[in-house]
Amino acid sequence: MKQMSIFDRQIDEARPLAERLRPASLEEFAGQRHLIGEGKVLRRLIESDRVSSMIFWGPPGVGKTTLARIIAEKTKAEFINFSAVTSGIKEIREVMKQADENRFSGLRTILFVDEIHRFNKAQQDAFLPFVEKGAIILIGATTENPSFEINSALLSRCKVFVLQALTEEDLTELLMRALKDQRGFGAQNIEIEEDSIRMIAAFANGDARTALSTLEMVVLNGEIRVEGKGKDAKESVTVTKEIIGQCISKKSLLYDKNGEEHYNLISALHKSMRNSDPDAAVYWLARMLEAGEDPLYIARRVVRFASEDVGLADPRAVELAVACYQACHFIGMPECSVHLTEAVIYLSLAPKSNACDVAWLEASADAREMLAEPVPLQIRNAPTKLMRELGYNKGYQYAHDYEEKMTAMQCLPDSLAGKEYYHPTEEGLEGRFKTRNEQIKAWKEGQRKK
Repeated sequence: MKQMSIFDRQIDEARPLAERLRPASLEEFAGQRHLIGEGKVLRRLIESDRVSSMIFWGPPGVGKTTLARIIAEKTKAEFINFSAVTSGIKEIREVMKQADENRFSGLRTILFVDEIHRFNKAQQDAFLPFVEKGAIILIGATTENPSFEINSALLSRCKVFVLQALTEEDLTELLMRALKDQRGFGAQNIEIEEDSIRMIAAFANGDARTALSTLEMVVLNGEIRVEGKGKDAKESVTVTKEIIGQCISKKSLLYDKNGEEHYNLISALHKSMRNSDPDAAVYWLARMLEAGEDPLYIARRVVRFASEDVGLADPRAVELAVACYQACHFIGMPECSVHLTEAVIYLSLAPKSNACDVAWLEASADAREMLAEPVPLQIRNAPTKLMRELGYNKGYQYAHDYEEKMTAMQCLPDSLAGKEYYHPTEEGLEGRFKTRNEQIKAWKEGQRKK
């Protein structure tokens, strides 16, 4: 083996710690035991060099690219690394041409596409015929939900492997190895408490790259102490909790305002309010605001919730939600956080009714089925003589002309006569609306029987 020169070592040490410590084998790989543990399907495929087209889906820093590199080391196929960020249709065609030539020579081609979700539909479609005829084995890596970001035809031909965020224990083990490994800080005397390592692991939030980058930062900013003199001098680096605190002063929250986690968190807020859990609702609200979510987006969702899940059980809910939106618009962050908190707590504790939402869904379904259903003549407008001659507005009963301020006139099309969409509940104030609705229906039925 070629001996590394001093110059080579300097170049190697200049690389980021996360790159120097990138696993070269499955034994060094941190986490994902459910996929690459002994006897697990992905491990067997890699070790037997029988990989098929697959998608690695998971958050940043969990090993998607590293797994691809391990496959590259293990396979006897031609391995091509491809980036969705820097490549287009032209580059795809060139690679596909090379893959076809390899196939005719009896050589398999594995094409690894990093950040495959960045490819548009046309670019993804360019892969499809080559995957179908077996010219390439496609391995894609994505942080986005493949169901939304990968063409269904391409996705159906790939096995999706879900990589999970690393646990705090996984990251602690990784950091300890970085301190001992010669590729990391093994050649140095680093003094750092185990609690401090766990602080870094917790801060990294499941991301190995963040964990290693943070460790590198705190070591480089550690207190250097030299003991002895001359040739006997020994240098050590002490990492204190104060130094760590400065380097991780603000927690890096996992959040992509255009990605899946965006929808996961707003869903968590909505469902916590629906379940009348103000503590959980305020927590998810804080998660979004601390991660930089637009308060107006949250306020709009709160307005929707007020009618969808509270409705007429508390008619003031929508008033409060709209007022909250206006307050967010006027004041902005960080001050408007308290207005959102007030609205979220109010809606969490309000009586719940989805009767308005159900009424809309049922009516809209019928409307789509019966778009050509004619409006009853009696409730049509008749601004012209011809319309009046054709019977428009004939038989219309003006409610205000009657003592009860209503009539038994039919307003639904004949095919839907008697159909009910609004089914009020007994929750909150909606009980009053239910009673009133029943009284109206009973009166109209009585009038029709006369």
